[in-house]
Amino acid sequence: MPENNILHIAFDPMYAHPLPEGHRFPMLKYELIPGQLLHEGTITADNLFSPSPCREEIILWTHEREYLNRLLHQQLSAKEQRHIGFPQSPALTQRELIIAQGTIDCTAYAFENGVAINVAGGTHHAFADRGEGFCMLNDQAVAANYLLNKAFAQKILIIDLDVHQGNGTAKIFENEPRVFTFSMHGKNNYPFHKEKSDLDVELENGTATQTYLRLLHNTLPHLIAEVKPDFAFYLSGVDILETDKFGKLNVTMEGCRLRDEFVFEILHKDKVPVVASMGGGYSEDVRVIAEAHCNTYRLAKRIYDLD
Repeated sequence: MPENNILHIAFDPMYAHPLPEGHRFPMLKYELIPGQLLHEGTITADNLFSPSPCREEIILWTHEREYLNRLLHQQLSAKEQRHIGFPQSPALTQRELIIAQGTIDCTAYAFENGVAINVAGGTHHAFADRGEGFCMLNDQAVAANYLLNKAFAQKILIIDLDVHQGNGTAKIFENEPRVFTFSMHGKNNYPFHKEKSDLDVELENGTATQTYLRLLHNTLPHLIAEVKPDFAFYLSGVDILETDKFGKLNVTMEGCRLRDEFVFEILHKDKVPVVASMGGGYSEDVRVIAEAHCNTYRLAKRIYDLD
């Protein structure tokens, strides 16, 4: 059972290593984040846990058998691999299974302590039958279906604040009334064909901090009051930053921090357990990406008064 008063963080060193050298830069943050948090004393080794790979039968509550078989047996077509953005490998499939289980394991800690965080995850472009956009298995969808199938939750809110719409998540839950999908994302950004979330808030290019936070403040409290979730998933992508190569928004580092603070504070106030997954971040300087993500952990620790 989870211990009281502990910020639990899913982490496994394998997160960082299954890709060819040319694909490794986006993965460096998965090593830098826990390293920085340990160095500064925000966390200790007791805060970290390493998930096992998710079982097939659990994955199949979300993803189609034929697609999972192609992943497991390295049978993705060249076209499928291009859409995903990674060359297939057994290690990469294993990584996706570990990420999914990490988000599931985090749900138990969130029920106990209010919040838990997956160092990786936020693979919201994965559909039931395919992957795309660096996403192969949809960790938050897998974990949400796990909670529903185990009757651990009855109403789930997915708060997706990555700069890219959570198209895979929206499609997976389009006919599932027990899961409410909320995506606030760049209107003119990937994916260029958007799916329909339960609520989409589209942002124009150049949206700055004040406008971004105003929209979030005007939306999320009313949404929680209306949906009345008993569990939430939060995708805290830092590709909203003005320094991001692909984000097209002008949100400052402080604005990103204030975003996370607001999400955690309102969920904490309303006693809604939450699991956060990291999502995207593509600033030129990987230290900027890591710092923005580290703020998410620092805020969770402070707001939930965790050690």
